Amino acid sequence: MSHPAIYIAITSHGFGHAVRAATVAEKLRQLRPDITLIFVTVAPKWLLQSYVKGDFIYRQRVFDVGVVQSDSLTMDKKSTLHKMQDIIEKGDTIIAEEAEYIRHNNVRLILADIPALAAPIARAAGIPCWMMSNLGWDFIYRDWGDDFAEIVTWLENYYSQSDRLFRLPLSESMTAFPNVTETGLTGASPCSEELKTKFSLSAPQAKTILLTFGGLGLQATPYSNVRHFPDWQFITFDRHAPDLPNLVKVTDNALRPLDFMPLCDRVFSKPGYSTFSEALCCDLPIVTITRQGFAEAEVLLNSIQDYSFHQIISPEEFFEGNWSFLHQDLTPPRKTEKLPKDGATKIAQEISNLV
Repeated sequence: MSHPAIYIAITSHGFGHAVRAATVAEKLRQLRPDITLIFVTVAPKWLLQSYVKGDFIYRQRVFDVGVVQSDSLTMDKKSTLHKMQDIIEKGDTIIAEEAEYIRHNNVRLILADIPALAAPIARAAGIPCWMMSNLGWDFIYRDWGDDFAEIVTWLENYYSQSDRLFRLPLSESMTAFPNVTETGLTGASPCSEELKTKFSLSAPQAKTILLTFGGLGLQATPYSNVRHFPDWQFITFDRHAPDLPNLVKVTDNALRPLDFMPLCDRVFSKPGYSTFSEALCCDLPIVTITRQGFAEAEVLLNSIQDYSFHQIISPEEFFEGNWSFLHQDLTPPRKTEKLPKDGATKIAQEISNLV
């Protein structure tokens, strides 16, 4: 490969890590079209293509687990433990294979969000490893007790070998990382111009709600509740949602929840960095569900109370109630200052400078 390349290693968890890494990659592509982008992930290719407009190499590899989930709220800790133990056992083989690939493809840098194995892969290949995230997986697993203690130690060891961390807003302290650069939110630019006409969005913006619950969705979303709001309009990306007069279903993989945000009054979501970050970049209020047993959720919920008009509801209110809370006033943010929105641009510029 003649052009310099960037190896973008993305954790095997949901869609959010892929979204924000792809947002940075698209900014880098605009700055430096001569740089080859290599996405190394099992996140779906169509998701990356909805953010990155040019060509890229798609290499499917698993570096970690994140959390095994049946939907965006339901976690399987036992399966997560076993799969992480299996990856640790195969770690040396993964490191050797990927270092060999890097040496043969003119890769100048690994950008990781946020698999710990990226750091020893970079060392074996003789290149730097930069990471970006608002959390490390050690933070999530540490909260799960002694069964995960060895995995936490393994993660901390490799995170400490990274050369640089771009710590995103809405973050935990990430103390395992030795070289931290604070950065801004990572929202991309929405493409909303023609969507109002294309989807016949007739309700006023003040009564248009974007429903988005992450890449895995929620299995038991009570869509029947939208019937209580006949003069409101709801937008969902759930292909399995029922056909209802005031529920717009988006099935085009080229479109993103972000693209609809400027047309909506608020986003209704579960706790997730990428959705929250994009909503904050669009100055869109956030309605979200609490999530027990996942340490990041508390950090995210605390953060949006500082920076966003918001509403925080319980799972019982979501699954068993009639969503009457949507009639209530949103709570204003506790702080007056805004978070910087230039994170993706700044990270891309730093990569360009290095290469």
